[in-house]
Amino acid sequence: MSCLFNSMNYFFKEDSQVIRNKICDYLQQNQPIIDGLDTNFILSMEGPNYINNMRNPSVWGGAIEIQAACNIWNTKITVVNIRNSNQKNIEFQPVKGNANNNISVTWSGGHYEPVR
Repeated sequence: MSCLFNSMNYFFKEDSQVIRNKICDYLQQNQPIIDGLDTNFILSMEGPNYINNMRNPSVWGGAIEIQAACNIWNTKITVVNIRNSNQKNIEFQPVKGNANNNISVTWSGGHYEPVR
């Protein structure tokens, strides 16, 4: 299972595969991930089988899945970059409305971990 979905499991208290499937369902329904851009168009740049591939438990999640999670759970997700000394955080916000809660995960360049 991908460390991103395992990290989300810590906060959302749902099975990692359930979280993955909810995100994939959201994307498959062409729900917004970026205001003003068609989600299907964005995913087409990632390849024709992006969602089907993402349903595989061994496939790593990334920014697209983080943004979808923000929208599904109405949550601000801060990714704390711990891979170098510049440590620039990336903040993901729900496309519509204000977030009801905030969570943070660290990213080492190849691994996500929840900030407890």
